[in-house]
Amino acid sequence: MNTENTTPPSESGRKRGLLLLALFCACAAVAYATYWLQVARYQVQTDNAYVAGNIVQITPQVSGTIVAIDVEDTDSVKVGQMLVHLDPVDARVALDQAEAQLGQVVREVRAIYAGNQALAASIEARLAEQARSQADLERLSADLGRREALVEGGAVSGEEVQHLKSAVANARSAYAAASAQLREAQQQLLRNQSQTEGVGIDSHPRVLAAAGKYREAWLASKRLGIAAPVAGMVAKRSAQVGQRVAVGVPVMAIVPPEQLWVDANFKESQLASLRVGQSAKLSSDVYGQPIEFKGRISGLGAGTGSAFSLLPAQNATGNWIKIVQRVPVRIALDPADLAAHPLRIGLSMEVNVDVHDQSGKAVTQVARNTPVSSTTLYDDLDKAADVRVNAIISANLGHPVQLPRAK
Repeated sequence: MNTENTTPPSESGRKRGLLLLALFCACAAVAYATYWLQVARYQVQTDNAYVAGNIVQITPQVSGTIVAIDVEDTDSVKVGQMLVHLDPVDARVALDQAEAQLGQVVREVRAIYAGNQALAASIEARLAEQARSQADLERLSADLGRREALVEGGAVSGEEVQHLKSAVANARSAYAAASAQLREAQQQLLRNQSQTEGVGIDSHPRVLAAAGKYREAWLASKRLGIAAPVAGMVAKRSAQVGQRVAVGVPVMAIVPPEQLWVDANFKESQLASLRVGQSAKLSSDVYGQPIEFKGRISGLGAGTGSAFSLLPAQNATGNWIKIVQRVPVRIALDPADLAAHPLRIGLSMEVNVDVHDQSGKAVTQVARNTPVSSTTLYDDLDKAADVRVNAIISANLGHPVQLPRAK
């Protein structure tokens, strides 16, 4: 019988398996360490991210009753496309009244300017009257002086001298009255000239005020049709036919699909390596499978989400437990990716930021020289109003005019 010690086959296999497992774990640890050193430590990730964008509120510029609605939710609209129509009756009445008032004021101001010439002619007549009465006074005074010297010799009767004295007194009164009338006419001319001096009829303050009222009525009549200031998709339509709407009350919204970004809410412990300008990869499941979008950090929020909430936390009262806060980080999306795969506001996203590049700033330091967003929809309304104002003034003035444009 062989009594030599031998290792059981099961124990030998177990040792070999443990050795292979240890080798595998060591290789995995080395691989993970390499991956972390080369890749993972330069990646900052979060799934607390959502698509945001500009929501352009459409509000009436004048109050009125809705008579027609041209669009519905989910419709795509272009810049200048009509969305809602308001009842035009009241605005037309106000415009007609403003036009009549402007014409009346122009004619009244014309009368003021014409009054200058009439008052100047009146002054000339008063001057002639004053000169005539002065001549009569001097003549009668001379006659009285000569006859008074002849009274003692009996050549002239005392009654005749008395009559001359009365005539001199009347002449003196007539001269005083003519002088007073002359001064009154001169004051009337000065008062009239104070309303016309330095300006023409078309630039008279009363005419400009009436023209401003007409422009206001004109603009109100042109704002009865509410047009789209930007291109995009209609959302949140609350307007209804027959509804009375007030100035500034939203009736719908437009979301420009190319003006979208992502607000990624990173933990405060993840912010140390985030910089403006770092590239990011984002993915969304809205198309049934993850679609990757390219992006870039455009700015870090000025505070945490809780600090800007409607009811911010009051951590200075009661028991306190530290809660890790999150700071919104804005990520600009690649326009080409947005055009190929349009997104919707509010969609969730997964964000992975590459923090290799640490040359950027942690705080945005961009001084903008151009508007973030703008529209030219309302630029020509005042120009058309000026054309109509000039036509009305010319018709009531008798010759073409060109008013200065309102600033």
